[in-house]
Amino acid sequence: MTPSRILPDLQCSLICEDVRQESSGNFILVGVLNYINVQQLPVTALKLCFFNRWTAGFGQFNESVRLIGPDQVTVLRKSDLKFALQDVNLHATNVTVLGQVKFETPGAYFVEVLVDDVMKLRFPLVVNIVQPPPDKKGSGPTAVV
Repeated sequence: MTPSRILPDLQCSLICEDVRQESSGNFILVGVLNYINVQQLPVTALKLCFFNRWTAGFGQFNESVRLIGPDQVTVLRKSDLKFALQDVNLHATNVTVLGQVKFETPGAYFVEVLVDDVMKLRFPLVVNIVQPPPDKKGSGPTAVV
């Protein structure tokens, strides 16, 4: 008996500033984000790219990427994408771009990646308010005579 459908594994999920593709088909990830440091809020991210790679599945699927607020309930943004895997030895790479994402408060936002309503991964994206670096003018070494 040949399986008609096997739910895929999520091999990786990364947030970055941009994703580019070479003529060879390979991807270049620009500015992989660990956190977002800003001097004040609210702030709007021009775009956030979510790079997801699926493998070891067979059939047609629906990927959902959700950005959840610090209250862990509010869905700030959501994107759905259909994809297929024709063989369990193949992979599918999906790039979701969310534009004009507004962050109102500091804290841990959460990224959720689902396939056919099954959560495969949930991870934090922390937004921090940081102080600007001190002004360096006049703070150089002092000569002692």
